Amino acid sequence: MEKKENIKIEDKIKDMVETIRPYLNMDGGDIEYVKYEDNIVYVKLTGACSNCLGQDSTLNDSLLVMFQDEVPEIKGIINVPI
Repeated sequence: MEKKENIKIEDKIKDMVETIRPYLNMDGGDIEYVKYEDNIVYVKLTGACSNCLGQDSTLNDSLLVMFQDEVPEIKGIINVPI
């Protein structure tokens, strides 16, 4: 049962990544979904976002909050370096 639940959560996360992508693209950045494991979302920030000084703020103050609004089980978000 847990595997089915994770698939539903991953689908929601992937949808949210697609929703977020255009906003990051406007600033020359991008986001890729990597995986969801142990209530943590792993993403890869690329382009301008990969070297941005505000990366931690974007991840924890913006993206994490957005993800948690849809999936309260999410406990954190981690950027996987390129």
